[in-house]
Amino acid sequence: MKKDKHAEEEITTNEETIENNQVEEQAETVSEPVNEVQKLEADLAESKDKYIRLYSEFENFRRRTAKEKIETIMNATEGLMKELIPVLDDFERAQKSMETSEDVKAIKEGIDLIFNKFQKTLASKGLKPMESKDQTFDVELHECITQFAAGDDKKGTVVDEIEKGYYLNDKVIRYAKVVVGS
Repeated sequence: MKKDKHAEEEITTNEETIENNQVEEQAETVSEPVNEVQKLEADLAESKDKYIRLYSEFENFRRRTAKEKIETIMNATEGLMKELIPVLDDFERAQKSMETSEDVKAIKEGIDLIFNKFQKTLASKGLKPMESKDQTFDVELHECITQFAAGDDKKGTVVDEIEKGYYLNDKVIRYAKVVVGS
């Protein structure tokens, strides 16, 4: 009986050990997902933080570049105005001299000088007049105001220029208004 009792105790001990092992395994299995969930939550929180910081940096970058663009445009306008002020001064002097002087030839020469100075100032900023007369009509450069009956040699050619066209650094900023031979 003692052997049976001892065998029974051993079986009971083995069963308890097996049950304890199973409980521990279940606890580990349960704790593993809990740890993994906590890790994933921490990763998510870190990713959200990075996203918020990156978004803020981008918004700051966008505001800063918009402000810099406005400043650049204003500074470019300022530079042009500084170069045009002397031409304006010359026009004011010419206007005053027209009130007192009766020498038309001198006034005409003064106006011509001011006009040339004005053209040079604009040319220094990249403005070029467009040559259209006697050129083949091009819709990319010209705006046809009217057509004029002309010989075969003038057909499709600009016969007259009503308003001059202009380029700014090789970009058309005003189309030439022209009369085309037909």
